[in-house]
Amino acid sequence: MYSYGLGDLAQNFLLQRRGAALKTEMTRLNEELASGRISDVKSVLAGNVSYLSDIEGDLRTLSGYKVATSEAAQFASAAQSALDRIDTGVATLSTALITASSSAVGPVLDQMSVDAKNELSSIVTSLNTSSGGRSLFAGAATDRPALNGADTILADLRAAIAGNTTVDDISAAVDAWFDDPAGFRASAYTGSDSALAAFQLAEDEQVSVSLKADDTVFRTLMKNTALAAIAADDSLALSGPAQQSLLQQAGEGLFEAKADLTAARSNLGSAEARIDTIATRNAARDTSLQFAKGALLQADPYDTATQLEAVQFQLQSLYTITARMSDLSLVNFVR
Repeated sequence: MYSYGLGDLAQNFLLQRRGAALKTEMTRLNEELASGRISDVKSVLAGNVSYLSDIEGDLRTLSGYKVATSEAAQFASAAQSALDRIDTGVATLSTALITASSSAVGPVLDQMSVDAKNELSSIVTSLNTSSGGRSLFAGAATDRPALNGADTILADLRAAIAGNTTVDDISAAVDAWFDDPAGFRASAYTGSDSALAAFQLAEDEQVSVSLKADDTVFRTLMKNTALAAIAADDSLALSGPAQQSLLQQAGEGLFEAKADLTAARSNLGSAEARIDTIATRNAARDTSLQFAKGALLQADPYDTATQLEAVQFQLQSLYTITARMSDLSLVNFVR
């Protein structure tokens, strides 16, 4: 009867191959034990990775929505800050015009017009605010300011009302210029006629944060502020009582317009609340999907440690056998 065995070289190759396989297995188990996640996803899911792919796809989508909600929140917050500055300035100016115009005379009346001009400049600056490189009040034209400068607006307005000398005529001419598409919108407003597209914050959730500098509320504020600013113009040659009347009218117009500004701020606040709600909902869904993904890919630490201990024992045994085989000598068999 013949007996076949492996030669020394073949045995050496076999031991090396087995040692390499055990080392690879030990490295894999060490990584799984450290990370808490399995490395061979296909074998654990039995080749059915569609559910995992769906989860990862939803997570990527939510990551995109997270960026969108962050941008929307920043955009709305910046717009709210701009409206707050306008609200504060208009409140101060309207109070001053209403309370002081009836008793003020001469230089005081002139100074009130200067204050109104400064406030108009402040309103224009606020409406030209940008956030993240996007203009807030220019509609879809986020790449440019919403308005020309206050000096340009006043210059065009003065040209439009030239020749009017009575308070009623001046007031009517100012109203007409701000309301006429060929007036304010053509020469002062530089934004788009189209509103800014709504922010897509979830699959079925959109939030609109569209406020344009040519909206009625802003045109009314600028109209009354500009009316007060031109009251002291030498070209109009208004008497003291006429200046007082014009400033009084402008102050009352600003006071009434504040209600519309408050409504605009309230609507913007509602949009901010919706953005926050959607962001919270998206974050909760992201957490849920991360948990589901972790449950699929989580490695059992006890089972992994047990397997690692078994592989270490096999590797140590292999090293022992290799050492003993390497120490074999014909001399040891000589009696």
